[in-house]
Amino acid sequence: MAVKKGRKARATRKNAATRKNAATRSNPATKATGKKIDPITLQVIGGALDTIAKEMGHVLYRMSFSSIIRESQDLGAGLFDANFNTMCESDSTPLHIGSIPGYLRGIEECLQDGEWHEGDIVIHNHPYYGASHSPDILIAIPVFWKGEIVGFAANTAHHLDIGAATPGLIIDIPDVYAEGMLFAGVKLYERGKLNEGLWQYIGYNSRVAQHVKDDIQAQIASCELGVRRFLELIEKYGKATVLNASDQLMDYSEAMLRKQIAKIPNGEYFAEGWLDDDGRNRDIRLPIKVCVRVKGTSVEVDLTGSSDQVRTGYNVPFEGSTKVACYFAFRALLMDTATTDSFIAQNEGSFRPITVIAPKGSIYNPEFPAAAEARFTQINRVIDLIIKALSPVIPNNVTAGNSASVSAIAYSGLRPSGDYWVFIEVNEGAFGGRPFSDGPDSIDNLMVNTRNNPLEDLGMHLPMVCDRYELRDDVMPGAGRYRGGIGVVKSQRLLSPGSVTHENDRHTDVPWGAFGGHPGATGKVELFNVRDPQSIEQLPAKISGFDLQPGDVLSFFGPCGGGYGDPLERPAEQVLDDVLDDFCTVEHALDAYGVVITEGLKLDHGATALRRAEMRDIAAE
Repeated sequence: MAVKKGRKARATRKNAATRKNAATRSNPATKATGKKIDPITLQVIGGALDTIAKEMGHVLYRMSFSSIIRESQDLGAGLFDANFNTMCESDSTPLHIGSIPGYLRGIEECLQDGEWHEGDIVIHNHPYYGASHSPDILIAIPVFWKGEIVGFAANTAHHLDIGAATPGLIIDIPDVYAEGMLFAGVKLYERGKLNEGLWQYIGYNSRVAQHVKDDIQAQIASCELGVRRFLELIEKYGKATVLNASDQLMDYSEAMLRKQIAKIPNGEYFAEGWLDDDGRNRDIRLPIKVCVRVKGTSVEVDLTGSSDQVRTGYNVPFEGSTKVACYFAFRALLMDTATTDSFIAQNEGSFRPITVIAPKGSIYNPEFPAAAEARFTQINRVIDLIIKALSPVIPNNVTAGNSASVSAIAYSGLRPSGDYWVFIEVNEGAFGGRPFSDGPDSIDNLMVNTRNNPLEDLGMHLPMVCDRYELRDDVMPGAGRYRGGIGVVKSQRLLSPGSVTHENDRHTDVPWGAFGGHPGATGKVELFNVRDPQSIEQLPAKISGFDLQPGDVLSFFGPCGGGYGDPLERPAEQVLDDVLDDFCTVEHALDAYGVVITEGLKLDHGATALRRAEMRDIAAE
């Protein structure tokens, strides 16, 4: 049985002056058309869908071979209806799962033969056809029920190397063709038969081909599980009941988000910042401008005024990354599961109230064939600026400035056998202070949700040694009633010759303090060799194909978050605790918090009261 999907003209997509959300998500045709499902059945089906997505994600990372998937869990998985709406999603990196509908819509435009058949498995990663970026390869399998497509099981995972200009990660490249293997709606399996030529092609076009092929096999197993579970659910409850329940759950998630948006006063809210550079032109900062327009129960995020697209890979695919970041921002701000009493399913409904605008030809909506692989720091900064823009009107929902970047490092080299080794590491950041607590230290933040790699795993498989992995002590986090989180420092030493590409930012734009809190601290990257540890070279945030020698140590220092609220309102006992924990120096306690601590590390209450009174008088002048 084949189902033909219509193709749209590629030129139409490329010539649009600006892009907004696809109207299909609000089309009544995608809404539930059958009878309402009773609350108990709705909850049962909703729980089943949630479990299926989690099980798909679990299978994927447990079966994968590369550490970026197996340990970091840089992946997403879920079920999607026939209109590409998210029915359920795994608990993994938000950007992956939120982008899959864009992948599926992109496949609709370029699907091999234009038809889906039972037994088809599609591989796709083209950034100008919905992908988040090219290393995030999607596997999708259509779900047929009695000859009709009722949905898709799909997942994405970040692959170690897809044969690009530099191993693992890429920044300083001229166009999208330098990103490596690009798959656009290609069938890896057609009617159940493996495309042997394509499988051989993959094997000859990656520096770590076996890892890539094994990880793709894990993705296929995950999707096949999703197909089975989807069909089992339909067999138990009936197609109409399952699909109507899914639609009702989407409508409920949408209604709950709109309810929260309605609490924000109508208006336009602005924030701006900048990115360090594009990875090539070191002296040119790239502006980011965010306008959040709230009208009733809808929100529009307008990125007009942000940097024009750049001539490196430091651009952002609009469908697969820019829009998804904005969706995430509002779900995190307004429907945080830790602060919400009722369970709200993670599905397409949470995307519908949000529209995104980015001018064609800007860094957030580049024109083909601009490269767009190194795109993560930019979207994390958009989320941070959405938070900043809305902080005056929803102060209890926001943080101070976060590290809002990502440190993605690709180390690589040749083994004695002549084979490549490639290791991708994602380093932690830090949150800004929050309304009721300090910002968490050394943790992925905003859209980053990857886990760190065990150092033992690194030492067993790679010619590298981690010499240092701890909280920064060279700078202080932003002071406040609730202090900012402390960034990480990680130092990796190579034992044999190799190279490194580092995707990072925020060496110049300091995380902001909120409501009287102090700014945090920017990040930095240092390089030295163990033979001469005093000769330290300061490196830019972004480096591409940089050669390393045996004994070279690359040290990443993550930004520290900004403080939230007046530092003079922080209890002196908490400041003392920070000093005792080596999170704060005695001098910083005095200068930033007005807390006097004696040589014996005791709190001087009288001197502290006087010092704080003096500081308040000076601030009032």
